[in-house]
Amino acid sequence: MSERQQSKPETSTVKMPLGKGLNAGLRAAMEADDKVMIMGEDVGKLGGVFRITDGLQKDFGESRVIDAPLSESGILGTAIGLTFRGYRPVLEIQFDGFVYPAYDQIVSQVAKLHFRSSGKVKMPIVIRIPFGGGIGAVEHHSESPEAQFALTAGLKVVSCSNANDAYWMIQQAIASDDPIVFMEPKRRYWDQGEVDLTSDPIPLHTSRVLREGTDATLIAYGPMVKTCLESADAAAEEGNSIEVIDLRTLSPLDLDPVFESVRRTGHAIVVHEAAQTLGLGAEISARITEKCFYALEAPVLRVTGYDLPYPPSRAEEEFLPGLDRVLEAVDRSLAY
Repeated sequence: MSERQQSKPETSTVKMPLGKGLNAGLRAAMEADDKVMIMGEDVGKLGGVFRITDGLQKDFGESRVIDAPLSESGILGTAIGLTFRGYRPVLEIQFDGFVYPAYDQIVSQVAKLHFRSSGKVKMPIVIRIPFGGGIGAVEHHSESPEAQFALTAGLKVVSCSNANDAYWMIQQAIASDDPIVFMEPKRRYWDQGEVDLTSDPIPLHTSRVLREGTDATLIAYGPMVKTCLESADAAAEEGNSIEVIDLRTLSPLDLDPVFESVRRTGHAIVVHEAAQTLGLGAEISARITEKCFYALEAPVLRVTGYDLPYPPSRAEEEFLPGLDRVLEAVDRSLAY
């Protein structure tokens, strides 16, 4: 056991930004298993454009934190080969819109090899994707492609929304033998939160009730969780009690807590940044309707991005779902 592994934190809970939580989780995973390695564009000396891998190459060396060429397809193809040699690659796609050159490798190879080999081949690959808008970026830097991966059999998809989940979920994803697309809400990287470094985390593929309520249920993941919590605070000032559920896992979906909540509140609103048509909100709405039909007092509503290409940064605040749009949906639902 290394000196790093032997050291214990002086306190079990520390405050840090979500991005730092990811960095600490990556470090813990690399300390625990020398087969864990990180690959991506500028992840080494620079520490990533968002500094999520800051300091890791310095501490673990260039053979474990690798600055890859500008070729997402090449990064994924190399990772597939590394898994055959027993490695657990963690790949960074620099921005969400850059993932498409690697899309064929992900959905045709990474997602299929375990099934194709009748279980003999495992694909313990984590594909980290900073996703969503809100940072004033240029074209191809603010996409929300999560549904494209969630609909692909053989892939698992998760998204953290706070620093504690960032710290634990990245470690759980790396320890998994399944390929996992890890969606990171880039505009929340700097949001501070309490991280419990010692308690056992909840299982990776489970959703969580973050705020209890009795009048309506807000269902979200990633960057929209904070927006929904703020909306619930605002609704409380108007006398409405809103429950907020963080899905955390997008494939497989853990909807039992959602069904339980909706059966109590009778009202459900799904919130995400991605476009509405064929977004995850459509699947979640359908399943709620199937399982909770007789408990619903209003249709399941969706608050989403628009069915348009992501706009220039000056217009993104109009594009992204915000507090006012969420509260308007809550009011519409409660008015039925």
